[in-house]
Amino acid sequence: MAKPMQLGHTNIRVSNLARSEAFYTEAIGLEVVSRRENGVNLSAREHSQEIVLREITSNDREQDIKSVGANHLAWEMATFDDLQEICDQLVSQGIELKWTRSNSYSVGVYFNDPDGNSNEVYFEDVVAFRRRPEEGEYHRQLVGVSS
Repeated sequence: MAKPMQLGHTNIRVSNLARSEAFYTEAIGLEVVSRRENGVNLSAREHSQEIVLREITSNDREQDIKSVGANHLAWEMATFDDLQEICDQLVSQGIELKWTRSNSYSVGVYFNDPDGNSNEVYFEDVVAFRRRPEEGEYHRQLVGVSS
């Protein structure tokens, strides 16, 4: 049975990105590792992120605007094959895989727990992360998992 190595990161919806970024960098000591249009990735370690801050704006879906706070828990898998295996396990247990995301160094799959809390299982290729950029798709595709 495949299982996560660790909780890899949490994604938090915030009402004021600058204020939240200042808190996590100045009070907690995290470093900015990358930025997106309405978000920032912060880390205490060498690669990727432990916290993703995403600012909610008036352009977001109504349900997102009302949901400042935790967005999802992200469980890091040791290998891409482990990610495939856990996806197969989730499907075999009747758990609906909601959507997937991919960039040049990682692949993630999202699903809900029984109370509707969002979870992600993902694999991150540290070597590909160091090469940058984030744009594009990861070079491997999950089998039997649709976006």
